[in-house]
Amino acid sequence: MNKKYLNVSIYIWISFLISALIFIFFPQIDLFIASMFYDGKSFFMNGTFFEELFYYSVKPIIIFFVLTTIGIFSYNHFKKKNILNINSKVLLYIVLFLTIAPVLIVNTTLKENWGRARPAQTINFGGQKEFTPAFIMSDQNGYSFSSGHSAAAFSLIGFALLAHKRRKMWINIAISYGVFVSIARMSAGGHFFSDVVTSFFIVYISTHIIYKLVFKEDSVIE
Repeated sequence: MNKKYLNVSIYIWISFLISALIFIFFPQIDLFIASMFYDGKSFFMNGTFFEELFYYSVKPIIIFFVLTTIGIFSYNHFKKKNILNINSKVLLYIVLFLTIAPVLIVNTTLKENWGRARPAQTINFGGQKEFTPAFIMSDQNGYSFSSGHSAAAFSLIGFALLAHKRRKMWINIAISYGVFVSIARMSAGGHFFSDVVTSFFIVYISTHIIYKLVFKEDSVIE
């Protein structure tokens, strides 16, 4: 039986813990994966169509979803309609999951304080800074841990949870988009594998907890 704690599957909690321990005790995994995108001189996918497409797509997509939601809410409010069941509670939920996970936890708390150097900044890949493992605070004045772009991309999971039909499909699409954005960031030397994985878990867990707190029900996948 798949038990849940705070509306999050026990398997997700365990996976997050195990992944964190692996990245701490086996940091060479990050170096190995980063080396797959490095040709000895540069991160060869940096500046390519694939990398720039997903790098620059995140903000417009998030803005589109937010403005669309606000627009439907306004229409429902003034016309006394109920299109897609978008009400004040839904708006509160969106504000919370977009603010808490990507902004407060990832960008404000982790990126601004952890100091981890990006792959392209490390000596291992032509830079001048020292490589440090994930979850270990560093004095390298970097902004690698964890990935802000990945966190923002994975936050589409929050919108997917609002779907009343084919919720599982929309969640999978949101996760897939986050994966492509994460690959784009790693391929450009902007983040290590552990950076994007950590952002996924933070957003996934936070979003499901917020869903439970706001709607007072589990985010059951039908």
